[in-house]
Amino acid sequence: MADIGSDHALLPVYLIQAGKAARAVAGEVNTGPFRAAKRQVESAGLASQIDVRLGDGLQVVQPGEVDAVAIAGMGGGLIRDILHAGRDRLSGVKRLVLQPNVGEELVRYWLAENGWFLSAERILEEDGLTYEILTADRVEQAAEKNLALYAKREVGGRTISSSALYKLGPYLLEERSGAYMAKWQRELAKRKAVVKQMERAASPEAAERKERLLKEIDELEEALSC
Repeated sequence: MADIGSDHALLPVYLIQAGKAARAVAGEVNTGPFRAAKRQVESAGLASQIDVRLGDGLQVVQPGEVDAVAIAGMGGGLIRDILHAGRDRLSGVKRLVLQPNVGEELVRYWLAENGWFLSAERILEEDGLTYEILTADRVEQAAEKNLALYAKREVGGRTISSSALYKLGPYLLEERSGAYMAKWQRELAKRKAVVKQMERAASPEAAERKERLLKEIDELEEALSC
């Protein structure tokens, strides 16, 4: 496996020690975390199994070298950009495990548009922070499976749109855990606060943005109440 943006290489070290991976690449773009990762791997006695490499995104691996890639702890837009810039390096990769801090829907859209099927989602809360983990696999008929996964649906007499499913997460929305519902109550409160602030703005651009936000709030509240 490869851990992109590995920081202290804690994930590769854990996976090797737990017997969940045979070999790993820990990639870092900055020299400070790169050196920290090397020290961590050497102190764990795993230098023969974990190769720490300095480089930008997926450029640290060669096509066909790894069969799983993890990218965690950064924004969804950056994860999307790393995947897109390094898509030629994903040859042979069967699974992606991605943990965006924000902008999860950007990752879901990229996966669906590039032949990956979102096979699982998890959410957890730790120290007051919420984390979503998205797992995507290379599968046959990925396009058809994605169409079904994100298809507009009726639940309890209410409509859940495709755009809401990309934003809310199709599996997480179905599960509706306490951490998940608490997260979206906070997100909705933020959007409503922005709308309230915009009521004092008189520009056409502000009015247009306010209308978009109100529509998004209605769409999300309807999906979450199903």
